[in-house]
Amino acid sequence: MTGAETVMARCDELAACSEEAERITRPFGSPSMKKAQELVGRWILEAGMRVSRDNVGNVHGHYEAAAPGGPTLLMGSHLDTVRGAGRYDGMLGVLVAIAAVQELHDAGHTLPFAIDVIAFADEEGLRFGSTYLGSRALAGTLSPADLNLVDARGISLAQAITEVGGDPSRIADDRWHGGDLIGFVETHIEQGPVLEARLLPVGVVSAIAGQNRYALTLKGEAGHAGTVPMNGRRDALAAAAEIVLAVEAEALARPGLVATVGKLDVFPGATNVIPGQVDLSLDVRHSEDPTRIETCAHILERAQDVGAQRNVTVTVKPVSENAAVPCSARLSQLLSRAVEDARLEVLHLASGAGHDGVAIESLTEIGMLFVRCKGGVSHSPAESVTTQDVAVAIDVLGNFLERLAAA
Repeated sequence: MTGAETVMARCDELAACSEEAERITRPFGSPSMKKAQELVGRWILEAGMRVSRDNVGNVHGHYEAAAPGGPTLLMGSHLDTVRGAGRYDGMLGVLVAIAAVQELHDAGHTLPFAIDVIAFADEEGLRFGSTYLGSRALAGTLSPADLNLVDARGISLAQAITEVGGDPSRIADDRWHGGDLIGFVETHIEQGPVLEARLLPVGVVSAIAGQNRYALTLKGEAGHAGTVPMNGRRDALAAAAEIVLAVEAEALARPGLVATVGKLDVFPGATNVIPGQVDLSLDVRHSEDPTRIETCAHILERAQDVGAQRNVTVTVKPVSENAAVPCSARLSQLLSRAVEDARLEVLHLASGAGHDGVAIESLTEIGMLFVRCKGGVSHSPAESVTTQDVAVAIDVLGNFLERLAAA
């Protein structure tokens, strides 16, 4: 099999590692994750690397440099999934990195720098609701408070780490201690439709969008659906509907911005009762922080205006905020030249989704290569990439390594 065919077959093998028989669900610290990590560890060894595992559960593959004492390039992605996932988000980046090292090993070729391929144990946060556990451990930003996070069964992150063979008291040891770093490069499906629309197999990521998340609570007054006059109602759901449309309008007016209300909880939730309370989520993203921050302010101001007009109180609770993460100009330029080596147009595009690079950026500069995915669909069993596009990605990553070695 070619390298790309091997990657596709391995994606299928990893897809079989799931906590659910009918769909792909692979959370941190689960039996299915252990099986996936064992497979990846075996493939790392086959590619001529040493394999190891840290306390949080990240699997490391180390490919030696031509001479000892040189710097290291990090590559890889994550092995965990959302519930009901596809088979390429995260896994493709791990396997393409292994394939690129496999080509070096098969040719008996080493570089002036070492390569560490990392399969992160948790990026999606399915089990503990906290993203980037694996990459934050590597970056040294996983805090002692994170160890107190609990899952739906009441098991703490510290307990889960112990159960998978790690030592939570030594989580600080997971921080990178391997010497100077050149950077971190991740290959990932685009999770959007831009490459497909441009008929391009790969693209170079310019930045990872910043993100704000909020929880809004709207409180009106419940009442009988048949007896309370329309002009006397304090309908929390009607107010929420107006806010949802205002969010959409605000995002449509600003190029490159996306804003989503993805969750609505209506109380009391009966067909014959006017909704007295609605809890809703708000997610706002943009690759430029000033635009994102300004838009959030506009949306939240509009929400308060809607509440005032409808006599509904609106309470806003900030949930999280992540600044935009620009990709390294140097690594992006080398990736762009590697794409040109493949006789392809170079397209630079921002990522609206978060990636492990958000955490790793505090440790070293980052670069990303996107691979076209059918329909831009992700976090779904419908995720789809072609063997041909994967072959391009492996080729581009290989050319990038050679250019980086010559730089």
